[in-house]
This record gives sequence, structure tokens and C-alpha cells, in this order.
Amino acid sequence: MSALYRLGQVLKGSLGEYVISKQVHDTVWFALQEQVVIKAVPNHYRVQHERDLLRQFKGKVQHLRPIIDEIRDPAEPLAIALRHLDDDLYTASKQKMLNRKELKYVSKRILESLKALHQEGFVHTDVKLDNILVNYGTDDADNRFSAVELSDLGSCSQVDSKFAKECYSIGAPLWRSPEVLVGLPWNTATDIWSFGLCLISLIYGGEWHILRPKVSYDHEDFDWLILVNMFKWFGPIPAKYQDLIGNNEDSDSDKIIQALFNTVPKDDRGSFNRASLNEIRIQDRDLILKIMKMDPRDRPTAEELLQDPWFELIEEAGVWDTFNKDV
Repeated sequence: MSALYRLGQVLKGSLGEYVISKQVHDTVWFALQEQVVIKAVPNHYRVQHERDLLRQFKGKVQHLRPIIDEIRDPAEPLAIALRHLDDDLYTASKQKMLNRKELKYVSKRILESLKALHQEGFVHTDVKLDNILVNYGTDDADNRFSAVELSDLGSCSQVDSKFAKECYSIGAPLWRSPEVLVGLPWNTATDIWSFGLCLISLIYGGEWHILRPKVSYDHEDFDWLILVNMFKWFGPIPAKYQDLIGNNEDSDSDKIIQALFNTVPKDDRGSFNRASLNEIRIQDRDLILKIMKMDPRDRPTAEELLQDPWFELIEEAGVWDTFNKDV
């Protein structure tokens, strides 16, 4: 147990008291009276940043994990109490593949959260299955989830911040967009790329990730091999991408892109467009191809994706029919 809190310690918040019951991460604990998640990071801005953002969006966004309380005693480090949910989507989907109704239910709620963040000028920066939380328990036999919430706003950034403009690296490597990996400025479109990767993993099921290299995470070429896989599945990078790089042909970004063209044969680029219909439904493939654009300017917004006909379709005996938009 971390020295920060001890098992059984009582934390006093503005609205209640919470007893530490389990440590689940270096900076995260479960606590009771009402079961909550306590998050505290000594000498770091992340918790304060997440607290301030959740205050700002409180009552405005239904599918962001909300703040429940702020811990006052002990006063240091700054700690917040967050809603506890049953599971994260990575674990839930690994245990049991999502059916069609669950897939749309989850996707819609993720996009609604991203739409709200993006409209206020924020980029989540760390959209991945681990950060999408779910509750179980519903009377609907076709949908095991009663709630879906996007979590972990600690690294959320304003779209016009120096982090975005100066090409700071964000998120976990497997979920990063092409512009992040090649060292270019990023914006809300980077979240859309990450959402697309989530969707692909949920459609195919299990622990499969389309961009995962066949090397360990600590391999020196891990990030490069992710880029190679991007190029193979969703490439090539269009010529107009040069507008994002500028005229400096000696820039690291330009060199990386030229290396990709030299590494991946022409016939191997854009393989997802050739995915077999025995492997993936054509409606799913078409939606993914709308999202997974190498140029961030070509990706749809969260708001546009919420209007996509994909949400109005359901499979019945192999036939796709119009379905209620609220699924």
C-alpha cells in the first residue's frame, strides 16, 4: 500500500467521509461509505486540472464520469472523489464481445462526450478502451450496459494550448494519431482517430488492436512500427499533408513520412479498404474508413459522426433495416 493513504484511513470531503478500502493504481484508490474512486497525485497539476474541468462540465454532459466530492482532510495532496463504475470497456469487451446494440450504445455515448468537450475547445488526448467506464445491469437482454462514461480528464488540453501547437506527445502510443506520432500540431481530430481505433477493437473483439506491432512495448522501434502499420492499413498520406509540415524538407516530420513511403510498398498501403466482407460488415468498414483518415482535416467531427446512418441500422437475419436513433 502506498504511503500516501493507508487501508482503513478516513478521508473527509465537503459532502461526506470515505474509508480507503483498496489501492488500484499508484494514484487511485477505492473508498467506501458510498463507493467512490479517490484520485490523488502529489505535487502534480493533473488532479486539480481534472477537478476544474469536471466542475465546468457538471450537469452539462451526461456521459463524462462526474466528480462526487473534494477531499478536505487531509488537505494535502489534493484529492477528488469520482463516481465508481463496475468496469472499463477494455476488460468488458475482452470478457465478452459486444453485440450490435451494445456497440452502438457505447459508441454513441463516447461521441456525445467528445462532442461536448470539442465544442468547448478541449481535446481529451487519451481516448482508449481503458478510459471508457461501464456499469452493468439492465432489463434489456440485448444490452448488458446501463451506463457508459468517458473518464480521465487529467491530460485534457485546450485546442489552442502550447501543448497542441508545439506538438507535445500525448496519450498511449497505440492510441495516438498519425499527426502526434510524426510530431505535428494536433487538435480535436486526434480524439476522433483514437475513437476509431476503439471502434475497430470492439468490432473485432478480444484484445486485438489493429496497430499493435509484433514487438514488446519497450522495443526501440515500437512507435515507428505503429506508424508503419498505420500506413499499411490506412495509408498513404495524401500529398496535401505537406501543408501541415511546411516547406522544411529537413524537418523530422518530413523525414519520417518519406521513410514510410520508402518502407511500405505501394500495393500494401490502405489495406483496410480491401477488408473482406467475410471479415467485417460493409457498413462497419465504411464508417471506419470515414474516420481513419491520415490527414486530420479529413476526419469527421464527433457531431457529424453522431448523425451517421450507421446509428440508424440494425442487423436482423442478415438484413439491415432502419432502427431507432436512440439505441
